[in-house]
Amino acid sequence: MTGKRSAGLLLYRRHIGQGPEVLLGHMGGPFFARKDAGAWTVPKGEYGPEEAAWDAARREFREELGLAPPEGEPVPLGEVRQTGGKVVTVWAVEADLDPAAAVPGTFTMEWPPRSGRTEEFPELDRVAWFPVARAHELIVRAQATFLDRLAPHLG
Repeated sequence: MTGKRSAGLLLYRRHIGQGPEVLLGHMGGPFFARKDAGAWTVPKGEYGPEEAAWDAARREFREELGLAPPEGEPVPLGEVRQTGGKVVTVWAVEADLDPAAAVPGTFTMEWPPRSGRTEEFPELDRVAWFPVARAHELIVRAQATFLDRLAPHLG
C-alpha cells in the first residue's frame, strides 16, 4: 500500500515595480478557522494510481477554486513529503486571476467531534495573492520548498 498523493498548481504573477506573488488558499473547516501561519496551501488534492499527477493537479484546481486551470507553460517543482506522510507534487504556472471569482468546493465532516452531526465546509475558505516572502510565513511548512524551487524561475 502506497501513501496518499496530492497534486496541485501554484500560480504566480509578476508586477512591474513589485516582486512576484503566488496564489494560496486558506484551508477551510474548523481546525484552521483561527490559524494563519501554516494554514495556507497550494490548491491541490488527492489522486489515485489510475490518474496522472498533472491531470490531477488541473482537476483539483477546478474542484478547489471552481475555476478553469490556467493555460501556460508548467514549471515542474517536484514533490515533497508533508508531516503526515502525504506526497505532494506541484507545478507552477504563470497566470493571473481574481481571487473573488473563486467558488471553492466543499467537504463534509462530523462537527463537533462525536456529536453525530455533520456539517459542510469549504475546501478553501479564502484565496489570496501574496508576495513570496509573506507566502513563506503562511504556507504549510513542507510546501515552502515549492516557493524555494520557484525562485530561480522568477528572474
